[in-house]
Amino acid sequence: MSPQNGSLMAPSDLTHTVEGLLAAAPASVREARSLVRRELPGWGAEDLVDDCMLIVSELVTNAVRHGGAACALRLGGDGAHVYGELFDPGAGAPRMREADTEATGGRGLQIVDALAAEWGVSWPESGGKIVWFVLGGGCMPYGALHRASGAFA
Repeated sequence: MSPQNGSLMAPSDLTHTVEGLLAAAPASVREARSLVRRELPGWGAEDLVDDCMLIVSELVTNAVRHGGAACALRLGGDGAHVYGELFDPGAGAPRMREADTEATGGRGLQIVDALAAEWGVSWPESGGKIVWFVLGGGCMPYGALHRASGAFA
């Protein structure tokens, strides 16, 4: 999956955005879910709330466990799509693992892969990483929100 394929939506297509800074603490997972639950219904994206909450939970959990520092969550959408980014300053590359059937963890990115229309990782020149995802019908091309605002660049 190459995020540079496809055309970029115009910034005006992102009618809703929200951002949150999250501490490197387990309570941040709950805070991120609350942000999704609070914002998406007002965007007309009620059908995407549960999937978005699950994806955000998995990504924030990974950032807390492996990133070691505060992370930043950004969501944007147009009612039919949700584009999300989670930035953390860690250098490690997220990777999907094959989890043993008895394992109690290790399935986070498998869940993200199953729910998201697209997802991937980008590496800002300033360091760290951004794990991004798209939910919804059709598919909002990669970078619509990231390139529109450039906050994580």
